[in-house]
Amino acid sequence: MFELIATSAMGLEALVAKEVRDLGYECEVENGRISYKGDALAIARSNLWLRTADRIKIKVGEFKATTFDELFEKTKALPWEHFLPENAEFPVAGKSVKSKLFSVSDCQAIVKKAIVERMRMHYKKTGWFDENGPLFKIEVALHKDMALLTIDASGSGLHKRGYRAGQGEAPLKETLAAALVMLTNWTADKPFVDPFCGSGTIPIEASLIGQNIAPGFNREFVSESWHWVPEKVWEEARMETEDLANYDQPLDITGTDIDHRMVKIAEENAFEAGLGDLIQFKQMQVRDFTTMKENGVIVGNPPYGERLGDKEAVQKMYAEMGAAFAPLDTWSIYILTSNEQFEQYYGKPATKKRKLFNGFIRTDYYQYWGKRPPKMK
Repeated sequence: MFELIATSAMGLEALVAKEVRDLGYECEVENGRISYKGDALAIARSNLWLRTADRIKIKVGEFKATTFDELFEKTKALPWEHFLPENAEFPVAGKSVKSKLFSVSDCQAIVKKAIVERMRMHYKKTGWFDENGPLFKIEVALHKDMALLTIDASGSGLHKRGYRAGQGEAPLKETLAAALVMLTNWTADKPFVDPFCGSGTIPIEASLIGQNIAPGFNREFVSESWHWVPEKVWEEARMETEDLANYDQPLDITGTDIDHRMVKIAEENAFEAGLGDLIQFKQMQVRDFTTMKENGVIVGNPPYGERLGDKEAVQKMYAEMGAAFAPLDTWSIYILTSNEQFEQYYGKPATKKRKLFNGFIRTDYYQYWGKRPPKMK
């Protein structure tokens, strides 16, 4: 059994934890990290299935370290030979917050040296290692004098789904886009609209959720090259993603954007994700949105008006959006923005707000819940 950590953006920990539990693993939640135990199959399944986690790491050890000697000795005492073959390539990254050992480059060098010492003892080697084999990215993270040593099992961050052929100026991370959909009351039988679709990330993530397609189905992970995560484990995990995908689920998903170039990019990205026929994209301003459909869900990440020149135009657009959406009393509407006056311009207080971070920008997720549909007799 391995100690696994799914890392998470601030504010999404509860969502990641729910996803981990849905995979069948008990977990503990801390700031930015969800810890759980699992076997090699858990490593593969976590990478393939977790929509809102940033990456999967394997915890090698955690201990207090206030001196470089202590960091060296305690690192050397860990069973690195269980993870690293003799030819492993193992770069060491680091970070330090509120710790006596604040020089990150020194901490990285000491951890690297300690691992080499341990490996020399185990592999009975005198010189340096060739490091021409599989990649094991090691991190030493110091926080309040506690050192956490991990190996990254994902490679590229989990937001890199493999379908983004093109993007706009400020693309939304796929993991956050999935979170925005999962924080709504949307189900696959309801209409779904993103009126600021940009490069199509939110509608694409909604489609993957709607058909229960694993977000990692289209990409590779660094741990696929590790001898202790056998190929048959990855085959089993990928077979499960195929078995559980519901490609026959009909979806009513639309993405619109004011910029025809972004609409074209969104179409290309959806095609790359294998969802080309499932999503309707069209060029449109939000003020022109109308629909006769009922009980739908709107999720939008509009411009925030952060740049001075954009402020007035954005405020006007929020007001137009409020007017366009006002008749949709059975629809639920969810808007992400850093603009603190959003409700005022939109013309209506939100049912609920949730604080989220879009990269380093603090935003609120404004939620307007529609009328509940009448219960079937």
